[in-house]
Amino acid sequence: MADHIKIRPATGTWVVRAAGAVLGESTQALELVEGDYPPVIYFPRADIAMAFLEPSDTTTTCPYKGAARYYTIQAKSGAIPDAAWSYEDPKADVSEIKDYLAFYTSKVAVEEV
Repeated sequence: MADHIKIRPATGTWVVRAAGAVLGESTQALELVEGDYPPVIYFPRADIAMAFLEPSDTTTTCPYKGAARYYTIQAKSGAIPDAAWSYEDPKADVSEIKDYLAFYTSKVAVEEV
């Protein structure tokens, strides 16, 4: 793993909310810290209401984690474009995040409860 990436279990229970609705809650979330960036909470896909997420055409590539696929949240108040991302086939050094989703905290609420 790149020395600047650390992945560990996120202690406690974590919730993600969008447009007032709870999209998921997990006690199995992971915390990923990359360099000086703020920690990012990754939720197991099984703990997220995937019916509200639609794959978008957006993709990015991280030299350390691999290719990311993005998702738009379909909320009652309208679409929240590219609010979540997933490394569906991550590099071996960060394989723990496979089948996990992360969310932009500027678009949704990610909180420990």
